[in-house]
Amino acid sequence: MIKLAVLGYGNVGSGVVEVIEKNKDEISKKANAELSVKYILDIRKFPGDPHEDRIINDFEQILNDPEIQIICETMGGINPAYDFTKRALLLGKSVCTSNKELVADHGPELLKIADEKKCNYLFEASVGGGIPIIRPLNYSLTAEKIDEIIGILNGTTNFILSKMEKEGAGFADVLKEAQDLGFAEQDPAADIEGHDACRKLAILSSLMTTNNVNYKHIYTEGITKITAEDFTYANAINKTIKLLAMSKYDNQGNFYACVAPFMLSKEHPLYFVNGVYNGIYVHGNMLGYSMYYGKGAGKLPTASAVVSDVVDCARHLGKTIMCFWDKEDVTVAPFENRVGQFFVRIAGTPENIRSAGQFFTGLTAVPPVISGEYAFISAGLSEAEFAEKVKLLPGGIISRIRIA
Repeated sequence: MIKLAVLGYGNVGSGVVEVIEKNKDEISKKANAELSVKYILDIRKFPGDPHEDRIINDFEQILNDPEIQIICETMGGINPAYDFTKRALLLGKSVCTSNKELVADHGPELLKIADEKKCNYLFEASVGGGIPIIRPLNYSLTAEKIDEIIGILNGTTNFILSKMEKEGAGFADVLKEAQDLGFAEQDPAADIEGHDACRKLAILSSLMTTNNVNYKHIYTEGITKITAEDFTYANAINKTIKLLAMSKYDNQGNFYACVAPFMLSKEHPLYFVNGVYNGIYVHGNMLGYSMYYGKGAGKLPTASAVVSDVVDCARHLGKTIMCFWDKEDVTVAPFENRVGQFFVRIAGTPENIRSAGQFFTGLTAVPPVISGEYAFISAGLSEAEFAEKVKLLPGGIISRIRIA
């Protein structure tokens, strides 16, 4: 029998216990050993909980128990999760986590410790909830040179944008609905400003490049400026708007990474990823594109991914599963050098329209949708060139959205 501890008895932690209990026979068969949760660590009391007898509030009890071989860290945040994880790994106890903040901040260090101590630090649940994506990048696609990842990595923002598109509603109204339904936190900044997706992209990009992509070097823009009018335009040109997390190598070998709203055409596979679902589109130089789709968050999907890591750890006791993520930082090319097209809205004065035609050569006019406005799609140009041209427009712009 293999004894486990679960750190944090919140949404995901309680889900981990539930998955292990409900699927005990299947899990034990696949792990080739019976798995049992011995401790649940939380500072709160849970009177009447069916697992109340296992709940403790002292991490040292877990750390000092030689029976505990695998720990599920579902606390979230950096502290005390970092300290607990590091100390457990140093003692040779494997750790499985859903904590994207910790993985993005300290992944290479914790993986190195696990390698030295012949145990494992696994984090399938840190990106995409229950969608298998870490394993495909780390195991299944090892014959590939991965040169591009495009993903919808945040269910909250995808839910908001999908509702805005479907109902013609404004951002603030849909955000409140998402909060009322429990899809968005009362402080939603991490989601709507793109920070959550940014950390997840940093993890995927690090596995893609096999070196460390620092999330602080990724250009990040949220969805707070997207309006119902933007969706009116998008619909008129058979496109939608998604918050995309993108990393890729260009033809010169420069590596770019960003999180921002993009317009997508109906031909793009991510066009149809709606609601709280996530989708991740990966390109390998031999395979071409492959896509991974499913529930990107939620108690049981995320818990299922944590437990899949537990099974992997159980099958590899005393052995480290290879993970290609070194500590050397990848040089992320300056975002202002990225080249792409832009959808642009301006006030429809004759002077503005003339100036747009003069400064944005090769633009494509968008059919008129909103009275008093003029909209167009630019030719391909760099972020820096676009910013300079916008300064030349006498009336400025109403908004701009990049085209994927």
